[in-house]
Amino acid sequence: MRNLTVDIGNSRVKLSVFEGDNVIYSDVKDTVTDDYMAHIVEKYSVTAAIICSVTGYDYGFVEWLKRNVKPTIIFDSTVKTPVRNGYGSPETLGMDRLAAVVGAASLKPGRPLLVVDAGTAVTYDFVTSDGVYKGGNIAPGASLRFRSLNEHTSRLPLIDLGHEPSGAVLGNNTADAIWHGVVCGMAYEIEGYISYLKEREEGLEIFFTGGDAFFFEKYIKSSIFVVSNLTAIGLNAILNYNLN
Repeated sequence: MRNLTVDIGNSRVKLSVFEGDNVIYSDVKDTVTDDYMAHIVEKYSVTAAIICSVTGYDYGFVEWLKRNVKPTIIFDSTVKTPVRNGYGSPETLGMDRLAAVVGAASLKPGRPLLVVDAGTAVTYDFVTSDGVYKGGNIAPGASLRFRSLNEHTSRLPLIDLGHEPSGAVLGNNTADAIWHGVVCGMAYEIEGYISYLKEREEGLEIFFTGGDAFFFEKYIKSSIFVVSNLTAIGLNAILNYNLN
């Protein structure tokens, strides 16, 4: 059996094909067409699929997949998951967040978990050792912080993570000050959440994922696991959970 996971984000679509727990294909696309989806399904003999989206499901390739791969699961709050959803308003929870914590729980079962997803937004999600998702927080990601400073002030330039500052921690020019303000601010923020939960949860495991995870890894002193495809791993686990 081969599973296809489709994660539709704010700007890109991430696809993975799993044979059991092993990824045999993965790709990231700005756009996906019916023909591309048909090619993947045929080439890898896909037998089941699951789709997760933060932007809705009004895409032609989604309809194609629903027609041509059965079962195809649209992941929403009604779908069963191996992690119990304890969120106060489960219908409003981003399913990508829930999929990521399921992925972490499948890799480290029976442990309390913090999942940090650093992308367009940076999210912090917590799972108890007995497998209950308790919720988390949402903050602007790095690119949003840089853009906000540029767009909502009259003189601050637009900087990005690729800027190379001349010093450490405290900038001695405006570009460096912006870069350190965003990067160090996020690093201190992340470390703060880790410290808060470590004081309360013995044996806490920390997972990093998202497009900026590898960048921020070097600024975090705590021991962490960086797993770039954590959401896909979780979607595959959810699909198997519903098939078995």
